[in-house]
Amino acid sequence: MTPGGFASGLATLVKNSGRASLWLALVLALGLGGVLSLSLAPLHILWTLPLALGGIGVLALRAVGWRQAALIGWAFGLGYFGFGLSWIIEPFQIDAERYAWMAPFALVFLAGGLALFWGATFALAARWAVGQRRLLVLLVFWSLAEFGRAYLLTGFPWAGFGQFWIDTPMAQLLPWIGAQGLAFLTLAVCLPLALLRRKPVLALSPLVVTTAMVLLLPAPPAAEMTTRLVRLVQPNAPQAEKWLPKKRWEFARRAVELSAKGQGTTAPQPELIVWPETAVPQLLNHADETLAAIMAQIGGVPLLVGIQREEDGRFFNSAALVDQAGVAVQIYDKAHLVPFGEYVPFGDTMARFGIYGFASQAGAGYSAGAGPQVMDLPIGTALPLICYEAVFAQDVNAVKQRPEMLIQITNDAWFGARSGPYQHLVQAQMRAAEQGLPMLRAANTGITAMIDPYGQIRENIPLGEAGAVDALLPKPLAATLYSRTGDWPVFLLCIALGLFFWFRGAAVARHS
Repeated sequence: MTPGGFASGLATLVKNSGRASLWLALVLALGLGGVLSLSLAPLHILWTLPLALGGIGVLALRAVGWRQAALIGWAFGLGYFGFGLSWIIEPFQIDAERYAWMAPFALVFLAGGLALFWGATFALAARWAVGQRRLLVLLVFWSLAEFGRAYLLTGFPWAGFGQFWIDTPMAQLLPWIGAQGLAFLTLAVCLPLALLRRKPVLALSPLVVTTAMVLLLPAPPAAEMTTRLVRLVQPNAPQAEKWLPKKRWEFARRAVELSAKGQGTTAPQPELIVWPETAVPQLLNHADETLAAIMAQIGGVPLLVGIQREEDGRFFNSAALVDQAGVAVQIYDKAHLVPFGEYVPFGDTMARFGIYGFASQAGAGYSAGAGPQVMDLPIGTALPLICYEAVFAQDVNAVKQRPEMLIQITNDAWFGARSGPYQHLVQAQMRAAEQGLPMLRAANTGITAMIDPYGQIRENIPLGEAGAVDALLPKPLAATLYSRTGDWPVFLLCIALGLFFWFRGAAVARHS
């Protein structure tokens, strides 16, 4: 079926405003949201973009009143987030006897809550615009809703539209406009396809012009490499076994063996070894002998390791740089914590009912660290990111001193083996490309990788495999435009356009 025929069919199906037609529109919106989610990793089926976004544009144009438009937008979001974030049920399966019953509620409430942003967007567009101008208003307010989703209530930008474009020529725009800019551009190109049946030239022009501009961009040069060798270690501990008393030290020993490979041979030795999040199953406060023994086994190569620590009754999820003597000489505490994963709102009260953060193994939950912090490593200055922190472009941009690299330590075993780990990796690639910095990524399991400053993966260990990879560190690029401005240019553009349509819509409403 051609896009024009699809749009025509949708228009016919929803041309009436009766109750049955509304229910049909909601079912179509829900299905189109599910179709759009296929553009996310690991599938990256990009032909679903014009189909889903053009289709929902047709439904938005045909919506009668802002209430109907709100329901259609919400249903579209429910379908998109419900399918795209289905990995959220995985953490509840780790201790299934206690938590599995919560999984459907978590998925429905998360998807339904995020979809409220989109429902509000569609309502505003229907309230303040009529005819084809509604698509333009929808573009602006939808982009603002994505900013809200990324920043409000600690933010959750996962499954943002910019994530569709990794490993395509469109990703070359990340150093200029960031993920939010790519999201704006995605909507600007695809929403007009709703007009394909009536005004094909107007509908196709944004797509043709944008495609031509992107294809004319020169391919980036190959990343330049330093001579610094880094060893990234993936012990591959299943989350259900990671903290079992009989198993937890087995995975630490595996990490030691992987780190020590090649000792006593003529093979080049690394200048830094990176272990994943919470790789040592012991509080840093009591780990002096353990770290000294580890360093003796791995030949004294400096080690950046994930470990928990306690200070004044508070517990932190941390990254520690350990020197040859086994002393933690630098420590970074994770600052952007996962709600209900690493801390629970009103945690003291909730703990009385046995409700704790899933990922916390010490106390009722973690405390947040002071914020982004650049560490001085043997291979250069680095901004450490622990797991979820790599999702937030604004946090990476918040650091005042530009580092020479980004380092993410993570435990993607929480996300299962389907879409979650791959979507998490895409966001790490995006942070590297936005900043023009290489990213060293060590996962307990997930995809351990060396990512160059263009966001391309140079070396990796696949999901579900134990191993260690030696990778040369790429050189950083010059500071990108996005690293200097962040999301402000795109945000201010959306605000300006939003205010224009808001006041214009108010004026129209007064005179109608």
